[in-house]
Amino acid sequence: MIYKKLSQKQLKSMFWWCQKNSENYDAIICDGSVRSGKTMSMTVGFILWSMKNFDGENFAFCGKTVESLKRNVIIPMQKWLEGIVEIKINSNRNFLDISLKNHTNRYYFFGGHDRLSYKLIQGITLAGIMLDEVTLMPRNFVENAVARCSVASSKMWFNCNPDSPEHWFFKEWIQKNSEKNALRIHFTMDDNFSLSDEIKNRYNRLYSGIFHDRYIKGLWVIADGLVYGSVFKKNIHVLENYELSPDAKYYISVDYGTLNPCSMGLWAVEKNRAIRIKEFYYDGRKKNIQKTDEEYYSELERLAGDRKIQNIIIDPSASSFITTIRKHRKFAVKKARNDVINGIRTTINLLEKRRIFFDKKCVDIIREFNLYSWDDKKNNGKDTVLKENDHAMDDMRYFCYTVLRRIFGGEK
Repeated sequence: MIYKKLSQKQLKSMFWWCQKNSENYDAIICDGSVRSGKTMSMTVGFILWSMKNFDGENFAFCGKTVESLKRNVIIPMQKWLEGIVEIKINSNRNFLDISLKNHTNRYYFFGGHDRLSYKLIQGITLAGIMLDEVTLMPRNFVENAVARCSVASSKMWFNCNPDSPEHWFFKEWIQKNSEKNALRIHFTMDDNFSLSDEIKNRYNRLYSGIFHDRYIKGLWVIADGLVYGSVFKKNIHVLENYELSPDAKYYISVDYGTLNPCSMGLWAVEKNRAIRIKEFYYDGRKKNIQKTDEEYYSELERLAGDRKIQNIIIDPSASSFITTIRKHRKFAVKKARNDVINGIRTTINLLEKRRIFFDKKCVDIIREFNLYSWDDKKNNGKDTVLKENDHAMDDMRYFCYTVLRRIFGGEK
């Protein structure tokens, strides 16, 4: 493969292991903004290092899942190393063999998607490991993966985008990189010379607030304050006099609750915008009267009126209410994608781009915008939101991440 000009940081992350005093390092950590080229340079460096120094050894690539690892590393790696090494992939058994001159090594694929994933990597002996997006993996998986590197001169390669400064990896590896004998290289998009100014400007527009600080500026910053405080503007996003297109399509999003509030939003989706034109919000705890699923279904029908509803977007855990809706055979149900952080990121982007709006009569969602907050207790370094004043926020997030992300975009 013919490479375009590489930045100094890309070259350093690729060839640090053959530079003076490299034997002082047991690991390398590359963190920073998205699209900075750190995955490409680290992957090429990892392969060149392992093929130069070992023969007949086992190595590992780790990602959040094996599927994401294949998509982000293994498949593009074949182009990055084309003409340099010979690669034979066994997709069914999740490993590949790489040959260079008279050296051949094996590289296994592992996914660290939950706390039980560490069992997958137990027992293997490795001469090196590369963990792509290490902050997305559970600590016990990462620590078990590192413990597998017991071959003499083995090294560990980590990359990630920034997260909370309370994240365990930031505290234990980045802040203690000297203690861990780890070389840290911090990247920005300016370190990727293949990105045009147009593309960099596009990524600058894609993110707002905390996600802009992390993914564009490459900063390890805390999520605190109001979740949508930097992007929701009442004078912009709340509408009073507006007309809907006759071609508008209608959806209802639902955050189901029995004792907790139940929130439903009726959305009109037009060519360039979506408007929450009406809502239903009921707090059984405050009313001291709990509604049944059939009673909530009657409220759903009243909210829909005589409009043709494309889908009811609902929390997948609301199994009893989903069963009730389907029993009546009037509405199609689509279970929401319930990824909180990515859903919030998508919603922030849609607010920033002025794709979603709210009728002034939707008082409960407007009220929650001014209350919905990040949890400042840090929750072991993970970004979490307070589970209060979040019911209309949740039904909006389901709709944005399940429907509008596909129609308008809203994430990288």
